[in-house]
Amino acid sequence: MAYLLYSVTFLVLVTGTILYLTRSHWLHLLPTQLSPLYLRVPGGGGSFAGDIEAGLSSSTFDLGANVESGDGRAGLDDAAKAQILAIMKKRRMRFDEARRVYMEQRFSAHGIAADGRPKDPKFVSFS
Repeated sequence: MAYLLYSVTFLVLVTGTILYLTRSHWLHLLPTQLSPLYLRVPGGGGSFAGDIEAGLSSSTFDLGANVESGDGRAGLDDAAKAQILAIMKKRRMRFDEARRVYMEQRFSAHGIAADGRPKDPKFVSFS
């Protein structure tokens, strides 16, 4: 029985090593999107210029000024970019509508209505 266990373990290790070393030859044959959990953000991310190239800018959310001023920050949040791009792709929306849907989803998750008021029934406002 131990002989069989060691043989299978050795075979798995050898096969895994061979696959790893030859991955450049067969990796292109795999589908590009293996899981819906992983969404590659186009444009490389990491800068406002990359965000503009990915389509994450509009007249009401202009990142061009950040690029022109030489802003050295990392750009928009990667998780938010991925979710907004997924909304744009799935619902076929433009950036502004997808950003609005994303913010409404975040508001709802945190107990805030679409108009900005808390959903808490005990909330009292004196305005």
